[in-house]
Amino acid sequence: MKIKSVSFNNRKKSFEVKTHSKVFSYPYARLEAKPSRNNPVVRAFVDRDLGREAFTYVLKSGEQGSVHMEQVLEYNQDPSFLRDMLVYKLTIDAQQQVAASLLSRREIIRRLGTSASQFYRLLDQTNYSKSVDQLLKLLSVLDCEVDVLVRARSA
Repeated sequence: MKIKSVSFNNRKKSFEVKTHSKVFSYPYARLEAKPSRNNPVVRAFVDRDLGREAFTYVLKSGEQGSVHMEQVLEYNQDPSFLRDMLVYKLTIDAQQQVAASLLSRREIIRRLGTSASQFYRLLDQTNYSKSVDQLLKLLSVLDCEVDVLVRARSA
C-alpha cells in the first residue's frame, strides 16, 4: 500500500499516515530511534527510495529511522492486512505440508478437483486473491488439522 503523505505531531507524539483510502496514526513509542522532549521529530517524508511504501523521519540530533506501511497497518489492526497475513501464513504451512506429503502433486490436484495452474496459484505466497476456504480445503486434502484460536488481547 502506497503512502500519499505523512505528518508528525510532537505534542500528540504520533505520525498521521495518509494513503489513498484511509488515514492511520502511528505512535512515537513504536519507533526504533525514539524522539524525546530535547530531541523531537523535525522532519517526516514519504520515502521514494522505499517505493512510497514507507516514511522516514529525522530527529533534531540528525538521527533518523524509517517505518514501513506494514508496521502501520499491523499497529492499527487493519482487517485487510490481517486477512492477508493469515492467507500468507496458511500458504507457507501448505507449502511445507505439500513438500512433506507422500501424495503426488497430481493426486493432490485430483483430490482438490481443480487444475494444476489453480493448485500452483494456491501455493504462491505472493498471490493474495485466493480465499482462506481454498487453503483450508488444500490443507484438508493433505490430512492436516487447522485450529483457529481466538482470545482477548492482554492489556
